[in-house]
Amino acid sequence: MNASVPGAAVSADGPFYVAAGKIYPREVRGRYARLRGAAVVLLLGLYYGVAWLQWDARQALLFDLPARKFHIFALTLWPQDFLYLALLLIIAALSLFFFTALAGRLWCGYACPQTVWTELFTWIEQWTEGTRARRMKLDQGPWTAEKITRKGLKQLLWIALAAYTGFTFVGYFVPIRGLAGQLASFSLGPWATFWVFLYSLATYGNAGFLREQVCKYMCPYARFQSAMFDKDTLVISYDAARGEPRGARRRQTLARPQGLGDCIDCTMCVQACPTGIDIRHGLQYECIACAACIDACDEVMDKMGSPRGLIRYTTEHALQGRATHILRPRLLVYVTLLLALVGGLSYLLIVRTPLIVDVLRDRNALFREVQDGRIENSYLLRIINQDDRPHRYHLLAAGLEGLTLVDPTGGRIEVPSGSVTTVSARLQAPAVVAQGVHSVTLALVAQDAPRIAVRETTRFIGPKS
Repeated sequence: MNASVPGAAVSADGPFYVAAGKIYPREVRGRYARLRGAAVVLLLGLYYGVAWLQWDARQALLFDLPARKFHIFALTLWPQDFLYLALLLIIAALSLFFFTALAGRLWCGYACPQTVWTELFTWIEQWTEGTRARRMKLDQGPWTAEKITRKGLKQLLWIALAAYTGFTFVGYFVPIRGLAGQLASFSLGPWATFWVFLYSLATYGNAGFLREQVCKYMCPYARFQSAMFDKDTLVISYDAARGEPRGARRRQTLARPQGLGDCIDCTMCVQACPTGIDIRHGLQYECIACAACIDACDEVMDKMGSPRGLIRYTTEHALQGRATHILRPRLLVYVTLLLALVGGLSYLLIVRTPLIVDVLRDRNALFREVQDGRIENSYLLRIINQDDRPHRYHLLAAGLEGLTLVDPTGGRIEVPSGSVTTVSARLQAPAVVAQGVHSVTLALVAQDAPRIAVRETTRFIGPKS
């Protein structure tokens, strides 16, 4: 029986599992490393910066849950605008399918929050503890003053960054300037304190400790990504035909005359991988397509005098020497659907009217006979002004000969910005034309902005003939 491993279940044939060891990704330089760095700076710059932007005396991007309003720069969405959110989620899902079918896990490698914050936490770790070799030596060595200083500084910076990340996240749901004032005066409420602490802890744990384990064991995308791949999908691959057989050789010497491939088995690609896989064993679900292995291998190939691309973005068909078809039916379908949905969403937002009117007919009395033998129906109007400024509306009625509107407001329906107002209205029509059930239209038009107008169809009921 093999010696037991701490934290592992043991059988007669050996351990069922072994606790995962810490991964020390090697620092790499290259075009993909620069691209990842630019993505980190851009995305985190937007995340930390947009929360502080102002728009017309309010926060530019604010999801005000208590008020049930989402402010997105000039646009304010209400719960009644769920259609826009649904379309946006569908567009996001189709975009993920499109980019995955085109070039694998681009989202994971460059834009996923787990990847972005882990990259930033790794930069801090490299700055405080040094290179891969120094970090490994530091962890294996005794607790000296230097080790305590370096580890303490790293933890201090991690905690500060995680805390500011949690604070910023809550700042998208509570006005961040007011939140900052409460924090500075130690008057932060219990719920705000709870959510800041929770998201700070999540950032600290995921980016500082779990890291690749989130991608390998917790993220569902890793499990179904292969369903979106085909043999023409661009993925990170090792060219075995060119690299095998592996073996060490002197710099600037040809590999083939020595019976070797271009791979010198330096394992730099493995050391650079943030999830700890060996890409030379083929594409694996743990690969997040960060392309660190490409940069590491290209640097080695440059030193050996061999052409770059032993590890590269390529397709299965290309590795087999067959033609690659990037523009294939699947991608064309995705592009067509994306263009249609983006165009439809853009059109709906452009023609969107910041006014909602619900017309409720009085169910207590079908109709009433009033003076001069006219027939009257009563209605209740629920008016929601979704605009950022107050409006005065004018109510109109049409659809039946001789139809008149008895407006108790005198044409002065005033609704403040972001408010809901309920008013009553009565419609009257001559008895001779009001017999039976008729469709009529109620129109509400903003007097100071005629383009803001809503028309609702309702029923006008009279006596049976």
